[in-house]
Amino acid sequence: MGVETKKMANSIASAGENFGDRLKSWPERVKTFYNDVRTETRKVTAPSRKEVQATTAVVVITVFIFGVYFFIIDNVIQKGVSFVYSYFGK
Repeated sequence: MGVETKKMANSIASAGENFGDRLKSWPERVKTFYNDVRTETRKVTAPSRKEVQATTAVVVITVFIFGVYFFIIDNVIQKGVSFVYSYFGK
């Protein structure tokens, strides 16, 4: 028996139901799942225009700050490596 088959057999045995009962209850479980999804979807709200503008501004500013930071770090590392090559290359 494969590992997955053993896990499935153990989960069925621990549930106290046989496979036939689980198979019969499948349509009801699917219906319950979709009803739960529909209920949760109704709770979802779209952000307002003001919230979208605020979070977009934060993202643009953060990207700019990180861009400047990485530009500076890249130049420092480039100068350091160039110095090491020129020092040991002589």
